[in-house]
Amino acid sequence: MAGTEGGGGRGAGPLLLGVRHHGPGSARAVRAALDAAQPRVVLIEGPPEADALIPLAADEDMRPPVALLAHAVDEPGRSAFWPLAEFSPEWVAIRWALEHEVPARFIDLPATHTLAWEKDDGEGELTGEEQPPDPTDETPTAGTPSSEPPSAPEPSGPDLRVDPLAVLAETAGYDDPERWWEDVVEHRGAGERDAFAPFTALEEAMGALRETYGVGGHERDLVREAYMRLQVRAAQREFEDDVAVVCGAWHVPALRQKTAVAADRALLKGLPKVKTDLTWVPWTHRRLSRASGYGAGIDSPGWYGHLFSAPDRPVERWMTKVAGLFREEDRIVSPAHVIEAVRLAETLAVMRGRPLPGLGETTDAVRAMMCEGSDVPLALVHDRLVVGDVLGEVPPGAPAVPLQRDLDRLQRKLRIKPEALERELELDLRKETDAGRSRLLHRLRLLRIEWGEPVASRGSTGTFRETWRLRWEPELAVRVAEAGVWGTTVLAAATAKAEADAIGAQSLADVTALAERCLLAELPDALPVVMKVLADRAALDTDVGHLAQALPALVRSLRYGDVRGTDTGALTEVAAGLAERVFVGLPPACAALDADAAEEMRRHVDAVHGAVALLGDASGHGHGDTSAPGQGDGPGPGPGHGDLRGRWRAVLRTLSARDTVPGVIRGRAVRLLLDEGELGPDEAARLMGLVLSPGTPPADAAAWIEGFVGGGGGLLLVHDERLLGLVDAWLTRVPAEAFTDVLPLLRRTFSSYEPGVRRTLGELVRRGPGKQVGTAATAAGIPGFGAELDAGRADAVVPVLRLLLGLDDVVDNGDNELVGVAG
Repeated sequence: MAGTEGGGGRGAGPLLLGVRHHGPGSARAVRAALDAAQPRVVLIEGPPEADALIPLAADEDMRPPVALLAHAVDEPGRSAFWPLAEFSPEWVAIRWALEHEVPARFIDLPATHTLAWEKDDGEGELTGEEQPPDPTDETPTAGTPSSEPPSAPEPSGPDLRVDPLAVLAETAGYDDPERWWEDVVEHRGAGERDAFAPFTALEEAMGALRETYGVGGHERDLVREAYMRLQVRAAQREFEDDVAVVCGAWHVPALRQKTAVAADRALLKGLPKVKTDLTWVPWTHRRLSRASGYGAGIDSPGWYGHLFSAPDRPVERWMTKVAGLFREEDRIVSPAHVIEAVRLAETLAVMRGRPLPGLGETTDAVRAMMCEGSDVPLALVHDRLVVGDVLGEVPPGAPAVPLQRDLDRLQRKLRIKPEALERELELDLRKETDAGRSRLLHRLRLLRIEWGEPVASRGSTGTFRETWRLRWEPELAVRVAEAGVWGTTVLAAATAKAEADAIGAQSLADVTALAERCLLAELPDALPVVMKVLADRAALDTDVGHLAQALPALVRSLRYGDVRGTDTGALTEVAAGLAERVFVGLPPACAALDADAAEEMRRHVDAVHGAVALLGDASGHGHGDTSAPGQGDGPGPGPGHGDLRGRWRAVLRTLSARDTVPGVIRGRAVRLLLDEGELGPDEAARLMGLVLSPGTPPADAAAWIEGFVGGGGGLLLVHDERLLGLVDAWLTRVPAEAFTDVLPLLRRTFSSYEPGVRRTLGELVRRGPGKQVGTAATAAGIPGFGAELDAGRADAVVPVLRLLLGLDDVVDNGDNELVGVAG
């Protein structure tokens, strides 16, 4: 093959195939041109360090979209991607070369320089993320911002950042570059008669743009193009000018340009370097879209993939896909809808002067024929088909850091495959496989590899069940490479990372949260280090708020230890000691607080109350979720949890009686004592009466009420009309000038109740709370109450109640009734 001077005619020089990256029309044209030219070598824009990875593209396990990932060996987070889809011209060129047993080589600037530029002193330079993507060019997608090299020459044209396709589209009278590209390339059958004609025309257009705009503000391109020219010359010498080059159309005029070798080498002299590793990683269609922020140059990768793969009648096949998607979502779509949608799309294309219906026409037709004019179903089409959730695959033989190898092994063992489509995973920790999945996901979260996110379970709330929302993103491959510095296996890396995080933690709450995560991830080797740091921090921290904030997470960890069979004796010791310090410091810390600080301390009181209850349960008798081997064999917390609960009640009594404690905390303390049975209803009513007496400032009384009946206290008022009567009587006595001050507190308190509770309270207030109490009230026929206790109805629920509590076995007596059998 002789080269093609000017792209189309045959003549001296390399065959330069200027393309739009990720353009299916360009991909088809490249394949046709290579078939016609039969070059002896194919040169492709991309990092030359990846030449050794090209043969993997022929592996049967390699399925695009994929990307070349380059990262700095000493700093894995410094990385760059070169994405390739099935319809990318570069991928087509690679596959053509492999199928025809022709050498394929990458000729762009080496990644060793590309990544070093990010590290170099870029003061005053624009970062790579600030540069708009060039749709005809594919600079690497950087994992971190990259600065221009200080040695890069100045642009030869106006200092603009040019989008070549946008300029050409505007020149042709189009306001949408995507639509222009579809019309002139995708829908014209370009190159069917002359395989080189499309490249000749595109080179001519790009030449005019380069004459006008120079490098168009992309200063780094001069350095890249100098390197590419040197590689093309070397290939020409080796293969006697029988060379084909596949690169961004923007670069073709520069590669055609006659320059001195010495001048090109001078541009490359002194470029910074950094040691790099490269591999293939899976990519997704979603990451090829502009919406993802990766700037790959296309809005609709799913649509372009369809155009490339459809053998014929692309519009009809697309409408069939859309109809299938709607049917999966239980929307009624008939064959008639599909036929009419195709006809409408073709009619719209004629009216708009387009050679074939494009994405705009098909979308308008789908909206009219299948969506009844609504854009809501169209969002589903855009998400699932126009963009899509296709996730590529790479073969097991692809180079990878040891941590990635171990992660792949665990994914296969646990049958948990990475997927681009978001999904929920329900785990039952009593099952070995699910427990292993939970450990893996928690360990990855410790390593900042956010493959899964815990979410609330829709079913049981027991500690034996977890729900995860999973979604694999391509950049997680970079996180895996970064985490490789901590160890060669997921377990070893998570352990080392947890130990380092414990030592570097900034607060006591951070350490307690880390202890909780270590138990969830089952890292027994990291726990001693974390516990030592926790004990040291707890001993030195004198802030009661910090201690109260740390205790709940610590106590929750004891429950996780139960279901996972972990020895939590040391954790129990620290938790009990922390609780004791909270008991001592809480009353003084609650004195003389403003409203905001009082509300925050009230939340701490609630958290400590719940933690103390769990602390007694966690080490004493289990929870009924599951049994853990060896439970209770570890050391106890010292005095015993019964004493802890008793001392906590004493603290609550102290808080409830001190005048210096804000009303919201005093009210909450009385409420908690009432719920625990440590305070009788009469005593609670007496304390409320004292607070709501005329001598108490209205604002303080309102705060006390908020603490007492806030957070689900509405039912308390429903069932104890004496308390409701006290609140009602106090509220009617509040002076008009003070009412506006207490109204926000009252509104916040009562608006938190369920609608049914608010309705019942309204009925009781309308009737007059406290006027008829007890049996007399029920006999009067108050709505919702019977005249007296119905013993038969009460007895009917006993068997079910005993079953729920695990006290009896329950059987069906044959009459559709549950009968309790004493165990």
